[in-house]
Amino acid sequence: MEKHKLTRFIDKYHLGGNVNSVILNSGKKKLQTRFMTGDKSLLGELSMNGWSFEDISLGVYDTEQMVKLLGVLSDDVELNLMKAGDKAIALKVDDSNATVNYMLSDLSVINNPPSLKDLPEFGLQVKVDNTFIQKFIAGKSALSDTDSFTVITDNDVVKLVIGYSKINTNRVTIPVKTETYVDMKKVSFNADLFKDVLVANKECESAVLEISEQGLARINFKVDEYDATYYLVAITDVD
Repeated sequence: MEKHKLTRFIDKYHLGGNVNSVILNSGKKKLQTRFMTGDKSLLGELSMNGWSFEDISLGVYDTEQMVKLLGVLSDDVELNLMKAGDKAIALKVDDSNATVNYMLSDLSVINNPPSLKDLPEFGLQVKVDNTFIQKFIAGKSALSDTDSFTVITDNDVVKLVIGYSKINTNRVTIPVKTETYVDMKKVSFNADLFKDVLVANKECESAVLEISEQGLARINFKVDEYDATYYLVAITDVD
């Protein structure tokens, strides 16, 4: 198999190191996982089609270590599972010149994200394209010490402001187009996490960011074999 298919999958949940422990569910030609950051401010669901491996759940406790081990290998690799009875204990990955062995974790030591029930209505729908992705990533990089962005609506106009405050501050304002517009009070989210989500899915040409005034945002990316959905919980300490 091509290693980059797996590493792209990992990038979309690992999010630059924000998520480290997950359960990977392999079966029916698909690889899937549900994940959550340690502070529970982001939850996500990810799947990849075209995955040829046996039907099993794999406990990945240290994704960072897995990424480093995969980095030893070329792109053309073979995956094999080491078991003790019915229990998966290690993932063995080979290329033509080297072999790496990644020890799997017991599933019971990995926290399962809560199921998402009774979601609020996402009244505001913002178009996300390549220009928006590039501008947000660049804006957040320019304001490296700023940890939030704020959604502001006013008379059919929507702006995402990185570094918003009631007082005059360094900030980046990005006007956006909408699929559906509603007036709503200002709501703010973690800018670092959203930047990492955009970086992990920057090859996607079109997506929609849905925002609820009740403090939840959702964005879905569909590109190639990958389908990734992220939920961001609002933060409350913006001036």
